[in-house]
Amino acid sequence: MPPEEAHQIDCHLDRLLDERGMTLAELAARVGVTVANLSILKNDRAKAIRFSTLSAICRELDCQPGDLLTFAAR
Repeated sequence: MPPEEAHQIDCHLDRLLDERGMTLAELAARVGVTVANLSILKNDRAKAIRFSTLSAICRELDCQPGDLLTFAAR
């Protein structure tokens, strides 16, 4: 099996939280996931995200998935 290739998706959760004056802990409580899991996403270390989690984040931040995640050609 070949080594895992690094993904090219950037997460903008930190910017969105800052723009909305919300903490990671507050978002985690609203979405129903752990702060640790959101931190993994925020720091671009996530390998996957469930659509239900993505939907909940978008609902709480009043944004679209494209506001949260972008493809960065490297």
